[in-house]
Amino acid sequence: MGGSVGIAGERIRSFIERVEQIEEELKALTEGKKEVFLEAKGEGFDVKVLKEILKIRKQDKDQRDEQESLLDLYMQAMEDSEEPMKKAA
Repeated sequence: MGGSVGIAGERIRSFIERVEQIEEELKALTEGKKEVFLEAKGEGFDVKVLKEILKIRKQDKDQRDEQESLLDLYMQAMEDSEEPMKKAA
């Protein structure tokens, strides 16, 4: 019985060490990403805009088109609702 626990223990250790290694790699990648954004900011680029571009590029074309259409529709609705208030004033 003790032998099977030892084998399972080694397998568990293997899983844990692999996850820990991936976590270290993710940490390094996150630092790399921060450095790229800092470099862009240092050259005068707006990091918020760059992040928005990244978000948009992750969407497929249909999602992007739908979002842009809704954005246009909502913006137009807001502008239209302001017109009666301007006329009333």
